[in-house]
Amino acid sequence: MPVYTCTAAQGTLTRESKASLAAEITRIHAAINHVPAAYVDVIFSEPPSESVFAGGVPGTPLIITGWARRGHPPEDTTRLALELSSAAVRITGVEERHVMVVIQDSPARSAVEGGQVLPEPGEEKEWLARRGDG
Repeated sequence: MPVYTCTAAQGTLTRESKASLAAEITRIHAAINHVPAAYVDVIFSEPPSESVFAGGVPGTPLIITGWARRGHPPEDTTRLALELSSAAVRITGVEERHVMVVIQDSPARSAVEGGQVLPEPGEEKEWLARRGDG
């Protein structure tokens, strides 16, 4: 269901830090938004360093953009962003001032996974049962 894209210049993240960060993003999202960990997708995008800028000059930001279904409590979304930011700093060594986390949301009906429209928050159990996953 949720998808996260982590963008950093090539060479900023190691194979190990990417694996650890993906695992931690998955754990945090599953715990806060109450979805199975198997449904959290994490993708890394690593453009060449000459293609990465911050404030209009070459930079080394780590930007984590996440998508989740609208309807989760706002305080949970804030907690999610804060925990993801903290995990990114701890795992990657990127300075906190260079880490940005953005959680975007839209209605569940705006997304399809496995040929089925996603469930509203709180309706996951029934949706998973219909898919044969619950």
